[in-house]
Amino acid sequence: MRGPESPHDQEAILTATHVSYGMNARRHRDFVAICAALAIVAAAPASALAQDRCAGARDLRLVNGRIVTMDARNSIVPEITIQDGRIETVGRVGNARLSPCTKVIDLRGRTAVPGLIDNHNHIVLLGIRPGHDTRLETAASIADVQAAIAARAKGVPPGEFITAMGGWNQAQFAEKRLPTLAELDAAAPNHPVIVYQAFNGPAATNTRGKAFFAGKGIAVSDAGAIAANAPSIAALDGLRAAQTFDDRKRGTLDAMAYSASVGVTTNVDMGAFVIPGLPDIQDSFAADNLASADPFRMYDAVTALHREHGLGVRLRVFFLSMDTKPDVPMLKQRLLNTFNGFGDDMLRVSGIGEFATSWPLFGQPAPTNYVTALQLIAKQGWPFQQHSLSPAEDQLTVGAFETVNATTPIAGLRWSIAHAPRIDLPTINRFKALGAGIAVHPFGYLAGAPGAGPPLRTIVDSGIHVGAGSDSAQISTLDPWLMIYYMVTGKNSSGAVINAGQQLTRMEALRLYTSENGWFFREEDKLGTIAPGKLGDLVVLSDDYFDQSKVPDEAIKRLKSVLTIVDGKVVYDNLR
Repeated sequence: MRGPESPHDQEAILTATHVSYGMNARRHRDFVAICAALAIVAAAPASALAQDRCAGARDLRLVNGRIVTMDARNSIVPEITIQDGRIETVGRVGNARLSPCTKVIDLRGRTAVPGLIDNHNHIVLLGIRPGHDTRLETAASIADVQAAIAARAKGVPPGEFITAMGGWNQAQFAEKRLPTLAELDAAAPNHPVIVYQAFNGPAATNTRGKAFFAGKGIAVSDAGAIAANAPSIAALDGLRAAQTFDDRKRGTLDAMAYSASVGVTTNVDMGAFVIPGLPDIQDSFAADNLASADPFRMYDAVTALHREHGLGVRLRVFFLSMDTKPDVPMLKQRLLNTFNGFGDDMLRVSGIGEFATSWPLFGQPAPTNYVTALQLIAKQGWPFQQHSLSPAEDQLTVGAFETVNATTPIAGLRWSIAHAPRIDLPTINRFKALGAGIAVHPFGYLAGAPGAGPPLRTIVDSGIHVGAGSDSAQISTLDPWLMIYYMVTGKNSSGAVINAGQQLTRMEALRLYTSENGWFFREEDKLGTIAPGKLGDLVVLSDDYFDQSKVPDEAIKRLKSVLTIVDGKVVYDNLR
């Protein structure tokens, strides 16, 4: 019998055979390529095939840790297993059968907690902002700002914009001012730079940035200052005009990577103001600032990444509407043309908020269509969250909730009031009687004065359902450890106590970011604690948050994740 033909002989036989059947040259080449690929697979070692079979596996076993489950008993276990993206066992594996693709990670005694949930932020806006974003949340001086920008510049092609837009305030810097043109030049001489505060500026830029903005007719001082309001907004719009869709996708990936690095594995996004002049906005309230976007296209980058399986952290979308018309057309179209709860465990439409109609902002009057809007939301059965910054807004909200509740009970709908920095106990009890909750956001941390609120101790002790978030990234930080520091100490970024008598314990504060937060979007059975059947989200901390001797209060601000797991996959790894 003749032995195996050489590759040359095999190709000659295949060629003769397939030409006899009329196969054209292109089909012949495809056939040969397939055969070659099959030959490579057949010759591959078993270990390589096993690795291939396990590609994309969501199976982990975490051992030798101090895993705080945040369950009702505050249980602590040394290990857990995650199988197919869900928690399988909590504690020793015992006789449980694990997937052969299960990867073992030794935590080496580190403390781990459930993935943190931010119940109210604007991470979609953060992701689609122009430039290469640099978070300045933990910067305490101009030198810190320079260091952060210099570090960012190392990974950005020369000539591309480095930006730091929102999520910080000059009050957090020792110098209590913006950096100068010269200071930004020193940090990134080969890149245009802009740092932009809050909604409407002011902003500061460097020499390269000044040249860009001057070319668009935007006034920049010799020191690099761009005035607040119209000049800063014009600078923002100039950068937006230069963005591409790929820029927005990259920015969204950057925002989610940052979220993973600080341990936030689920972000509840609360939308954006409508940019003026867009088509189809039907007289909706509109405003152009750092918190504005096109409501019809702002989710394009997120949905594209989701289709590509590129989301590193979970996203829950609340749709914001600010109708001025009596029949609330924008809200109505959202509700009637969107499936409540549509999506999957990575990306889901989860509610309406933080506005349902125009609101008393920027001189706007109290809405006359508010009850109409809320009645529609209630009848369609959606969760809802309402922004409020004053006692007058608290009263407007609770009164409307009570009116709607008289005809459509809201107790099971997961309605809540957000921020509530001045809310009092009688008003808290009115919300509690309705089955509503309070989402607290300690953004006073950055630049708050005494009495900044919210009255955390009063709210928690009332027994109402309460959870926490950041309201980032315009006026507040996405970093949850800064928010938790504020909740525990009552101190702002300058170290001044501004929420005296309203502090929480460390366990209480962390619970507001974990076990209490799934309630706001009907996923407390999936997220917030480490328990069998729940989604496989977990954060290994840089230090032991619960041990005050190892992490004194001031060190809470420096906590980070060293290993972040979402859906049974490692999405951030700095475990050494």
